[in-house]
Amino acid sequence: MLIELREAATSHTFLFKELDKAGITMGQESLGPQDDNEGQVAPDHPPLTNTTERKLMAKIDWHTVPCLCIMYLLALLDRVNISNAAVLGLKQDLHIFDGTKYNTALTIFFVPYIIFEIPSNVLLKKFKPHVWLSMCMFLFGLVTICQGLVSNWGGLITTRCFLGMFETGMFPGCFYLLGMWYKRSEAQKRFSFFFSSTTLAGAFGGLLASGLGKMDGVRGYSGWRWVFIIEGLLTCVVSFVWFFVIPGFPEEVKWLTEEEREFIRVKLAKDTGGAAHDAKLGCREVLDVFKDYKIFLGGLMYFGQTVTAYGYAYFAPSIIKSYGYSPIKTQLYSIPPWVAALGFSMFIATLSDKTRHRFAFTIGPMLIAMAGFGILLNVHGQSNRHVQYGALFLVASGCYSAMPVIVCWFTMNLGGHRRRNVGTAWQGGFGNIGGIISTYSFLEQDAPEYRPGNIISVSFLCFSSACCIAYFAAVWNDNRRRNQAAATGTVKEYSESEKDLLGDMAPTYRYAY
Repeated sequence: MLIELREAATSHTFLFKELDKAGITMGQESLGPQDDNEGQVAPDHPPLTNTTERKLMAKIDWHTVPCLCIMYLLALLDRVNISNAAVLGLKQDLHIFDGTKYNTALTIFFVPYIIFEIPSNVLLKKFKPHVWLSMCMFLFGLVTICQGLVSNWGGLITTRCFLGMFETGMFPGCFYLLGMWYKRSEAQKRFSFFFSSTTLAGAFGGLLASGLGKMDGVRGYSGWRWVFIIEGLLTCVVSFVWFFVIPGFPEEVKWLTEEEREFIRVKLAKDTGGAAHDAKLGCREVLDVFKDYKIFLGGLMYFGQTVTAYGYAYFAPSIIKSYGYSPIKTQLYSIPPWVAALGFSMFIATLSDKTRHRFAFTIGPMLIAMAGFGILLNVHGQSNRHVQYGALFLVASGCYSAMPVIVCWFTMNLGGHRRRNVGTAWQGGFGNIGGIISTYSFLEQDAPEYRPGNIISVSFLCFSSACCIAYFAAVWNDNRRRNQAAATGTVKEYSESEKDLLGDMAPTYRYAY
């Protein structure tokens, strides 16, 4: 059996000529360099008589990516605007300036957020995305408004807890939904563009907070209260519109023609196998997903990243303020690192899709973030504040470029509705345990150097890198074993419906790396 290794330096994709002749689905069609025919229909795809593939993908992009980006941007804005409020006087007004009460308020958000990730994705499938996600969106917007009206620490804790409960569906729901529309070689730019909501929320949040902070005293409310009230009100208003805008799954949306729907179905099935859209998803099916050890590696990869990402998102304004800037200038100075992170993230995404490779684009950005933390650990003092500020660019760019690649790599390697539904929720839920660690990493007593927080961040970047290496080795080994089985003719036979239910566990499936 002849095995031809093509483009090993970039995609590491095994192409088996004789297996293709035998009609075996490799589950990796999109990664082969021979398929990069933008605007053309592959010969084994159903014909498109009224449009082209390029126009169809543009239509799908327009209906899916922008609305999910805006929804997640508002979720992130409502989640991390407490860091802007803290700079504008929240701690003093609620008498939580001393001790770790502020850190506890950040932590409590993650408790329901982690617990309800998998149930939320199951409910999203049951109630339809536009119903479930828009309802969650309205509720966390309402809670954000209430957060601006609290008068003590207990009220802040309560609202943060409910905020975590209602935001729990945003991350796994959006990635699950997005992942059901694209081939693996098409996904990274879309995932990174979606993840740009994170960096936009940081930049937009700082800009908005600098303006809302000037409303201090309007109608008797402090400036930090207006940050919560206005941003929460904005979310509630948008949620009503988004009920009619949020897309469903390819099998059920009405803005695709039957011809377009069939084209997408065949195209995605050739890449990752059938979706098994109507497959039952109960407790037994959920537990079956966790029999695959790679699921745990997916959560661990993301877990290490969230420690540093949330650490930066929650404490960057406080770190910048320690350089001697006023509250309003602090908000404005927090914007440029986020903008740089957005640009670098899209650059990494473009390279990743171009080379049809993921692994190297997780490790590279993390090394850049480590360099940034290395500077913060060794350069101190007001005379060096510009160097320290420059290090924040490296931290933000590195962290927020690696995260979308990790999520895309893992999500798009999961085949079928069942495994992708549970797997994305698991990665988001378990991964966000890192958010709890991050909230106690940068303590007030460690200012202005924040040495423990920087050490913790570097340590977890190393941990995430190690998990990425382990995941790379795991999928490479699985591909190797399946290739050997196919070459020796010992592949177990399954029906097409059984392969659809197995997803990426089917012996004909090949992982991307």
